[in-house]
Amino acid sequence: MTLEADRVSRTADGRLILDGVSLGLRPGAVTGLLGPNGSGKSTLLRLLAGVLAPASGVVTLDGDPLHGLHRRDVARRVAVVEQQADTLVELTVADVVRLGRIPHRRAWAPAAPGEEKAVQAALERTGLADRAGQPWRTLSGGERQRVQIARALAQEPRELLLDEPTNHLDIQHQLDLLELVAELPVTCLVALHDLNLAAMYCDHVVLLDRGRLVAQGTPWEVLTEGRIADVYGVRAVVGDPDANGRPHIRVVGIGARR
Repeated sequence: MTLEADRVSRTADGRLILDGVSLGLRPGAVTGLLGPNGSGKSTLLRLLAGVLAPASGVVTLDGDPLHGLHRRDVARRVAVVEQQADTLVELTVADVVRLGRIPHRRAWAPAAPGEEKAVQAALERTGLADRAGQPWRTLSGGERQRVQIARALAQEPRELLLDEPTNHLDIQHQLDLLELVAELPVTCLVALHDLNLAAMYCDHVVLLDRGRLVAQGTPWEVLTEGRIADVYGVRAVVGDPDANGRPHIRVVGIGARR
């Protein structure tokens, strides 16, 4: 068992943001969370992380309601990578990655002997070992996102939630980042805008529209031409599979949302 949402809803300023959404993450798989702007992707991620509470429905971790678990215990299991991160404090790359160890440390307690080993392993996993002493603020956008993933891995989570981590990155850094995510030994849920990136790297995709679950399944099952037209308001051609058997999506014009 892992992280699940059962008919969760959420309102803000009297407006329904999520409407009875259910999903369960598949252990060890990469699940893509898709939908237009305003479809509720970020809200759903925050509910799954325990940052927000649902107005109705329940989020569970290994079958236990998330709201009944200690926040520190959740943080030891579930790590979150936001769209962007910044700090006014002068930190090195290693300092940022060490922040991932906070859930494993008692208040005011010194670092345990094994903590630096976890930090070093996260740096090596993300290809940042040679940047450990470099100031965070000197990094490019793609490098900063990689550091945030290293910080999340230093938590030693079993579930990793990423909120549009490829935003503002060039194509090469988008591919590098998702290659890294796809190879991680954790259960991942990643919110994405680009349908082709989702088709290339996700084992399972979940499609939201206007706060409701439209479909979930493999990229082939979910990303059909009719469904793309309905949800995104564009005409698309879902082409023959690529070398890895994944669909390729080509947008050919603007349509009308139903």
